[in-house]
Amino acid sequence: MPTMGRRQFLKLSVALGASLAWGCSTVRPSSSGWRERRDLYPQGVASGDPDDNSVLLWTRRPYADGRNSATLWVEVADDPAFTRVIAKTTARVQAQSDWTCRVLVGHLSAAREYWYRFVDEDGNGSRIGRTLTAPRRDDARPSRFAFVSCQDICLGHLNAYRRMIWEDERAAPEERLGFVLHLGDFIYEVVSYPDQVKNGHVYDRLVTFPIKYPKGKMVARNRFWVPDSLEDYRAAYHAYLQDPDLQDARARWPFVAMWDNHEFSWNGWQSIQEFPGTEGWVPAQTLKVAANQAWFEYQPARVLPPGSKLDTFNAPKVVDVLIKDFDDTGLGTEPNNLAAIDSLIGYRALRWGRHIDLIITDQRSFRSRDPGNHDEINPLFEDDKLGFVPEELWAQLDAGRDYADGHPPAKLSFGDKSVANYRASEAPQTMLGAKQKAWFLERLRTAKATWKIWGNTLGQLDQRVDPQNLPPELGKWKGAGYGLAGTWDWGAMYHERAEIFDAVRDAGITGLAIVSGDRHSFWAGYAAKALPPAAFEPVGVSFVGGSITSIGSAEANEHNLKKDNPLRPLYVANPGGGSPQCTQNLLLHHGVRSALEYARSGDLAKAYAVRNPELAPHLTFVDAGGHGYATVRVDASTMVTEFVCIPRPIERSKTPDGGPLRYRVRHEVPLWKAGEAPKMRVTVVEGDAGLSV
Repeated sequence: MPTMGRRQFLKLSVALGASLAWGCSTVRPSSSGWRERRDLYPQGVASGDPDDNSVLLWTRRPYADGRNSATLWVEVADDPAFTRVIAKTTARVQAQSDWTCRVLVGHLSAAREYWYRFVDEDGNGSRIGRTLTAPRRDDARPSRFAFVSCQDICLGHLNAYRRMIWEDERAAPEERLGFVLHLGDFIYEVVSYPDQVKNGHVYDRLVTFPIKYPKGKMVARNRFWVPDSLEDYRAAYHAYLQDPDLQDARARWPFVAMWDNHEFSWNGWQSIQEFPGTEGWVPAQTLKVAANQAWFEYQPARVLPPGSKLDTFNAPKVVDVLIKDFDDTGLGTEPNNLAAIDSLIGYRALRWGRHIDLIITDQRSFRSRDPGNHDEINPLFEDDKLGFVPEELWAQLDAGRDYADGHPPAKLSFGDKSVANYRASEAPQTMLGAKQKAWFLERLRTAKATWKIWGNTLGQLDQRVDPQNLPPELGKWKGAGYGLAGTWDWGAMYHERAEIFDAVRDAGITGLAIVSGDRHSFWAGYAAKALPPAAFEPVGVSFVGGSITSIGSAEANEHNLKKDNPLRPLYVANPGGGSPQCTQNLLLHHGVRSALEYARSGDLAKAYAVRNPELAPHLTFVDAGGHGYATVRVDASTMVTEFVCIPRPIERSKTPDGGPLRYRVRHEVPLWKAGEAPKMRVTVVEGDAGLSV
């Protein structure tokens, strides 16, 4: 990318709501008189969204003396001792921005380390942060990054960041991470206060929350507190960014972040809240704007708030109005809804050297309503004990009027029950929305890097099961074929997925790799629009990272499924009376017979002998209970993704390495040619991956 001129750079800094700093070739020692006062900068420092000549810097310096604004000095140096300062400028912090500031530093060298700090008028300084710029577009050196998601600090500790820092510090310079891709749920807006939880615990985890919402409201039949104002969302960021491990991670690497549901609302879509329980739809345009503003204030990202001024978020004036009218793609046309979701556009693309085109999408702001979240479907499942959704039924719901080339059934059926097909005249489900999808496909078609990496905040790989193979004593499956263990993420977006993957195939795009979060589990496999008995035609590879802290289904099943529940062996087993093992991994990867056999005998060879080879050819790895992070290394010929899994982070690690590892698993993918299918080799490098491989 050519270095932009000062005028262009100034326009960009204004668009991004950032102060401007300009690097120069003249270096000089610092003259700020800096002395570290981390207590005055309680949320630390951060950097984000680097390109090959600039990066965004961030901090928060609150004042409680009645003033409305203050001026900080910002220093950027070639060395951590600040003997070679190459940029110095001022940045304003204001009460109206919750005392946060964003500084765009330009005219930097590509593929370089830089150090930065903030200093107030009295010489009180922030901690020192380290950041990196991207390599130039023609830089052929290998590139490496990490991706993470789901860090609920109320129910766990961020030991994964400690492990990531410890390993990176000891890596050879050429093998260190260039950035951290955060795929959402940076905060959890849904909280239970400790004194409202039985025994103060959820499972084996002590519930903590370092601050209560200034306002807040209770939802889901009074089970949870959620934000009810801008100040509430800000309070969540205050609490999260006081965590020392998160602060250390943001001070070491630039982050590239995208929101998921918990930055706004658990079951939110567009500017609507929809909570479990009896509330139904709740118009929440004001809260969507508030969530976007808080995200903008606390994430140094190159996102564009329309009409914003320097260092401020221009929040549109909206009111909470019931959304009644939706266009042909499911987008609510109510003006306040449109203004709320357009108040911050998060989807964007970044280039990192010759080998990475990173394309990041927003799976929440433009999506249509979940087709399964309708009371009309409830009669089909009122006496169902298995909890799976028939694959065919979901395909009908997902595609709407486009099902079977425009011939959807008049009835939706499950077993001997049926209801009117309430989706028969509606458009297919979308998570991207028409505008974002068009942008995404165009960016994908024009991407020139070796690897086209799609940062997708929701898991992509199918959660398919074969309940047709259940023994009679566990219950009769009422469906005609395969079922789904989950329908809430992009893994069940059959119609939109087919559209995108067909476009990839038709354009001859190679090197497509999807990295995702949200599932609280590790997955690896192939990106394909359909599974057997339909044609299985992978066009890329797909990875889902485990959560930093958030509880996964393996842990939930251990506690929620009673030991006398006949279905428990499908999810968790204690062969030989030993510790619990996640047979859910076998269920998803190899089928019900495999899971049940292992639960009965504890013999993995016997379990594999009865596997269903048609169930999941798209999966090479699944761990429904994995916590940690993933790293990606790419070069001209190969992509290597490693899952770094740690034990459940119930206690904060007392060691610099973040505690022990459960396992390290490597997934190696050679670059394939147009018309070929990708191939993946999986290797357990360290530890024991159990039933995951």
